Amino acid sequence: MDPILIGKGITDNIAVNLLPNFGNRHGLTAGATGTGKTVTLMTLAEGFSRRGVPVFIADVKGDVAGLALPGAGDDKLKARAAEIGVADYKAEASPVIFWDLYGQKGHPVRTTVSEMGPTLLSRILELNDTQEGVLEIIFKLADDRGLLLLDLADLRALLGLIADERKDISTSYGLVSTASIGAIQRALLQIEQQGGDKFFGEPALELADLMRTNTDGRGVVSILASEQLVLKPHLYSSFLLWLMSELFETLPEVGDLDKPKLVFFFDEAHLLFDDAPPALQQRIEQVVRLIRSKGVGIYFCSQFPDDVPDNILGQLGNRVQHALRAVTPRDQKAVKAAAETFAPNPKLNVADAISRLGIGEALVSTLQGDNATPMPVEQTKVAPPRCRMGAISDAERAQVRAGSPVGMKYDNPVNRESAAEILAQKAGAAMQQANAPAAKQGHADDDGNAFGNMVKGALFGTGRRQGIVETMAKQVARNVGSQVGRGITGGKIGGQIGSSIGTQIVRGVLGSIFGGSRR
Repeated sequence: MDPILIGKGITDNIAVNLLPNFGNRHGLTAGATGTGKTVTLMTLAEGFSRRGVPVFIADVKGDVAGLALPGAGDDKLKARAAEIGVADYKAEASPVIFWDLYGQKGHPVRTTVSEMGPTLLSRILELNDTQEGVLEIIFKLADDRGLLLLDLADLRALLGLIADERKDISTSYGLVSTASIGAIQRALLQIEQQGGDKFFGEPALELADLMRTNTDGRGVVSILASEQLVLKPHLYSSFLLWLMSELFETLPEVGDLDKPKLVFFFDEAHLLFDDAPPALQQRIEQVVRLIRSKGVGIYFCSQFPDDVPDNILGQLGNRVQHALRAVTPRDQKAVKAAAETFAPNPKLNVADAISRLGIGEALVSTLQGDNATPMPVEQTKVAPPRCRMGAISDAERAQVRAGSPVGMKYDNPVNRESAAEILAQKAGAAMQQANAPAAKQGHADDDGNAFGNMVKGALFGTGRRQGIVETMAKQVARNVGSQVGRGITGGKIGGQIGSSIGTQIVRGVLGSIFGGSRR
């Protein structure tokens, strides 16, 4: 298969390529802001797509969306392409599907609470170790009782159930404190206010929709709109880590192929490792090390190469290093670290070259030969992409989205019965059972005494008119109706609730777990 042309080497005047059969050996693109990293990512994404490899890429600045439209194709770009040796260069779009966790700039991306799991969900909610332990108990309890955890309403329902049965659950599963329950509830409220609740629900994302090719055999580029998402680092990084883990756990072993089954670009990679506990970092390392055997290549993008831990950095065989300015001690350390990670080239002083690289230039070393040996580092003029280099308008985005093959599948949420609904039904049944004795007493036969019948009629009413008790009950119901509606799933729980006694019974059984209807 034809190699992917990254650019032309300045040091040795050679074509610098990435071989598709080593595309699953992972990679790194690093460099300071404004040095051309995004353009390099677009060139690589186009190269993989043109060879039938699907691509997933997070768009943290909004300019990667330009892959969906043809570029300007002006004389300047054509001259650069000719100088580098790009064959048949012309303005051209790639097949693109837009995604968005918030459903605004692309098709909604959803997963269920169960699929996310307690570890990553704890990271999203920013819980401590004790609170994460309570979350694990929630997942275990849901499994034991056959309750589906699909969205955050289900999780909130389980929290309320645990609050009501806290002593028994603490005995069976481990200590659960009211403080931990309250902290998780507050974290859920915060993530809902930030719009993160839209991520949890159905229809859940199917990985096959990220691994599409179009009718021309080109790999579809899935672009995740991340301008707002990246402002919530834990949600951003946890989602991408979840996606990598799903790929790792779902795809079969395929070994080394002539090209990857999917290439995954992870921009702002430092967010994945910032504040990550050791257990999570170990999980990341495991995924990166083993996922290549599933045919998936992971390409990290960050400002500094040391943003990626050494045990992961060593697994990234394809390197592109843009300019770094050695201004601060951190910069000087990063330049030294970057220089030491490249296969040496006797014609090039790597540490000096990193500081002198121009925009659109990079130091490149990719795996070559039968033994996947890193090529000597080459100072390279990067080839221009064929697509638009920059953001697109809302109208252009909407036009691309309208022609998407997955819109009918994901644009409308599905709300099937799960933990919140099941617990609501049980609460309704408990309320009706509690009210049954009073209703039975109100219709009991009298002792045949005429005066007793008169008293009963006055109190409980006859078939034609209501009695004093019924009149007072309706007045009470009107006074507390709004409280009932606010306390219990928008006023619906196994039928209409007409008394304050019913409200107290339901709250006694399940606690205040229904803050509103499921979204």
